[in-house]
Amino acid sequence: MDNVWSVLITAVTVLGGTSAFRFYEKRAMRKERDDEFIRHDCKDRIAKLEALLTQSSREKDEMRAQILDLVSEVAALRVEIKYLTDKRIGSI
Repeated sequence: MDNVWSVLITAVTVLGGTSAFRFYEKRAMRKERDDEFIRHDCKDRIAKLEALLTQSSREKDEMRAQILDLVSEVAALRVEIKYLTDKRIGSI
């Protein structure tokens, strides 16, 4: 009778060990997939941020050029106003 119990306990232990191994194996694979998903998500976000940074850099350069154009126009208008003011004062 002791042999039957020993065989039965051994069978239950082996089956339990196999199912535990499968459980931990699936858990490890799921964790690996989650880590891989997070890694790819981070790569995608970094790529988007780099694209936004490049775009904002281009926009900044364009705005800088516009500001320089506006500054030169304001300077030209100041000179013209000064000339017209001097001409008007000279004719009075």
